[in-house]
Amino acid sequence: MTVSKKKRHIAAASQILTSLGLPKAQQNERSALCLLALIDLKPGIPWAKAGNPLMGITPIMDWTREHYDKDYAPNTRETVRRQTMHQFIEAGLALYNPDQPDRPVNSPKAVYQIEPAVLALLHTFGTDAWRNKLAEYLATRETLSARYAKERTQNRIPVEIAPGRKISLSSGEHSDLIRAVIEDFAPRFAPGSILVYAGDTGDKWGYFDAALLAELNVAVDTHGKMPDVVLHYSARNWLLLVESVTSHGPVDGKRHDELARLFAGSNAGLVFVTAFPSRAVMSRYLGEIAWETEVWVADAPSHLIHFNGERFLGPYP
Repeated sequence: MTVSKKKRHIAAASQILTSLGLPKAQQNERSALCLLALIDLKPGIPWAKAGNPLMGITPIMDWTREHYDKDYAPNTRETVRRQTMHQFIEAGLALYNPDQPDRPVNSPKAVYQIEPAVLALLHTFGTDAWRNKLAEYLATRETLSARYAKERTQNRIPVEIAPGRKISLSSGEHSDLIRAVIEDFAPRFAPGSILVYAGDTGDKWGYFDAALLAELNVAVDTHGKMPDVVLHYSARNWLLLVESVTSHGPVDGKRHDELARLFAGSNAGLVFVTAFPSRAVMSRYLGEIAWETEVWVADAPSHLIHFNGERFLGPYP
């Protein structure tokens, strides 16, 4: 078979996976080849003749080697299973052990098979009927991408940034600490302050009031690493630059200098704060924390630890 026939089928399979709403992580050659193996579609064979064999992971890998010259190493077996076939099942594209549903999980005899409605849809690929059949299919099924998006939304952490005004951040202990900084630290030590920026592990710019920062004469280089939280304490015209530490380091000397350069043009005074979830976590970093900075611990929210200097909580020239 010519290379072009192989490439055409792989490209078509990838397009189909995208159309069926598979996440980006499954819109790749590996997943396209797995789909072709599941329907036993060899190069040059029309989609109308797609089949529905029962296939295990190793036979799928052997099939791609034989018919598409893709030689997967034996140690990629788990990648194929966990990063492609698992999502095929979740998306309803494939059935798991349809011949023996009570087969033990992870049995070496485990097999997969294309789901009948998907097979019927694939038979129309490349014909005038494809678009209508695809629309009919999607109308009755939730795509995996849509479900994942919904789950991410459901698992997001709500953060109140002002009375009656909320944002949401990706779930996780880092976002929990960012929420504590905004909801517990700020009202205690910078009452009435305005949130300028909040980072998010899922989206670097989780919340960003660029206009307010511009008013303070700060033009942020998007390649610069922002602190996790920026608050404007307008009563004293201070910018509080807060690093939330769950796994990465505090405001040490190097980070202090980086932030000072990033906010060098500010017409508000700069205050550097490191937030920790607990004193146990703080104890790991005591030797690194920069002088003339503040430390706040979420499990003792009414206290603030000042690392030397001539003033308590305030900017330095």
